[in-house]
Amino acid sequence: MGAGGLVDIKRRMKSVKSTRKITSAMALVSTSKLRKCRKELVGNEEYLIVAENTIKSLASAESDSESPYFKKNDSTKKLYIVITSDSGLCAGYNNNVVAYLQQLIGEHKNDASVITVGSKGVSYVRRAGLETVEEYVDISDSPTIKEVKTIIAKALSLYSQKMVSEVHIVYTKFVSPIKQDVKDELLLPIDKLEETVREQIFEPNFETVLANSLEIYLKGKLRSIILSSKCSEQSSRMTAMNGATSNADDIISELSLRYNRIRQASITEEISEIVGGANA
Repeated sequence: MGAGGLVDIKRRMKSVKSTRKITSAMALVSTSKLRKCRKELVGNEEYLIVAENTIKSLASAESDSESPYFKKNDSTKKLYIVITSDSGLCAGYNNNVVAYLQQLIGEHKNDASVITVGSKGVSYVRRAGLETVEEYVDISDSPTIKEVKTIIAKALSLYSQKMVSEVHIVYTKFVSPIKQDVKDELLLPIDKLEETVREQIFEPNFETVLANSLEIYLKGKLRSIILSSKCSEQSSRMTAMNGATSNADDIISELSLRYNRIRQASITEEISEIVGGANA
């Protein structure tokens, strides 16, 4: 391989180095976003624990309550809120969520309604042969109450109209930067506390307290799940970009070795020709 081969190798090295800069920068951005998201998640989970205990206590306190949010209705359909990403380059993050959804639904596609959160989930869900009843995209890394309230309102509307008997959330739970598990959380109906609840006084009345507490709990629950999904997404992207950067380093190292070997062989050949010409 002559000078032409050296030019090709040098051009490819330049291209790989340019790509490496991009993957390295994306890994750093994902690391920063993950750190911020984890901090937000921890704070929201502490709030959610109190809200969840309160709503379950309310459900158990009024045994005669006819609230539809604590018992299944007669509908045969189930609603699945699927949390995916709005951008790619996060390895198998989105595919794993939709694959898990397919396992849950099985052969009962006609009894499943799907709400997608994240633009990437739309195409994945449609390829799986499922139809969406609503699609929400461009959800911020730190979801606002307004964004969460919009999604909850749609789910509550379908549930209160008895179009679905259960509301599930399928998402990727963040465990650690190296471990994320795809989970199915039951949002509605809400389970009651099994232990005996002490007598409580409600002001102005039980129905008002329950309605307000229910809204706070559902919004907090969904926000916590979206934050956990965002952490998993950033962790997956960080791992993928670090892997891509490492692969780029290996390719650059290999190309450099090939470049130096060809260049050395070329120089050796030129020296041999010069020495041979001098001897002649």
